[in-house]
Amino acid sequence: MAKRHMINRRQLMAGTAMLAAAVPLAKAQARLSGDEPDLTGKTVLITGCSSGFGRLGAEYYARRGARVFATMRNMPRPEADKLRALAESDGLPIDVIEIDVLSDAQVEAGVRKALAAAGGRIDVLINNAGIGITGPVEAQDMAATKLAFDTNVFGCQRMIQAVLPSMRAAGRGQIFSISSQIGRLVVPSAGHYCATKFALESLSEQLAYELVPHGIDVSIIQPGGYPTKIWVNRNRYTSELKARLPNDVRDGYPQLIGAMGQEDGSRRTTDPMDVPRAIAEIIAMPAGARPLRKAVHPTYRPQEAVNAACAEAQLAFLGESAFGPWVRAAHGQG
Repeated sequence: MAKRHMINRRQLMAGTAMLAAAVPLAKAQARLSGDEPDLTGKTVLITGCSSGFGRLGAEYYARRGARVFATMRNMPRPEADKLRALAESDGLPIDVIEIDVLSDAQVEAGVRKALAAAGGRIDVLINNAGIGITGPVEAQDMAATKLAFDTNVFGCQRMIQAVLPSMRAAGRGQIFSISSQIGRLVVPSAGHYCATKFALESLSEQLAYELVPHGIDVSIIQPGGYPTKIWVNRNRYTSELKARLPNDVRDGYPQLIGAMGQEDGSRRTTDPMDVPRAIAEIIAMPAGARPLRKAVHPTYRPQEAVNAACAEAQLAFLGESAFGPWVRAAHGQG
């Protein structure tokens, strides 16, 4: 009999409570040791490197030996200058390139520039750029809805389409999607963040199946709550939305509307370096042995029950079909 995977109300309440912890991002620096992954020879392209997981990852992967293409939007900007200065002072192989994932032209030009510098080969794409806008679903006007999906889903699609031709030609590569605990579970008043991450999960899993014949692995990273700048940016987007709300919507959800734009992430105590370390470990694994999903949090990973149940359902649904070899391979059953 198939195992049943259930999450009880107490776990969900605890998960909501876990969304409240923190240390300043500056304290979340990696302490490198000899037994950490060796990424020598890898070329890594990352979106959203001005702060958070992207910025920490760019430095970490470079210190582990990778050639890193760290991308960010709205250049020139101080974050780009500081990263370039660090790369020069420490001799790190980091190139900073402008890419706004909302722009078809910038994605195409930025990826082309990275490929030219890397000799035509990008080994790893990390789709890290993302935003959050909170509030009830009814409060999400079309401007907020389009921005959330364009960044968190369509931006990833743009990057995937730009990078995949060279990966397919090489017959190898890796694509990482930065999802979330709430790409599998739902928190009320999270705006469309849950919806966009659910969409990214689906897009990435389908991609994982389709790329099996090409020798390209896809891994979905599901972080819990970490103290990165996404909270500050989220408050800005959310406050702009809040100011646009009509009175009848405000009156309909007084408690939820009142809380919009109030959390800056400063009370969180988890270490953001957990995410770059988890990604580096997966990069260093043998091709074909990498996990489809990786939940990342030191203590609380309630989505793992959902991951297991969905993997079981997918294998039952398609495991013996014509797509079976792809599905089994992506789930480590090949």
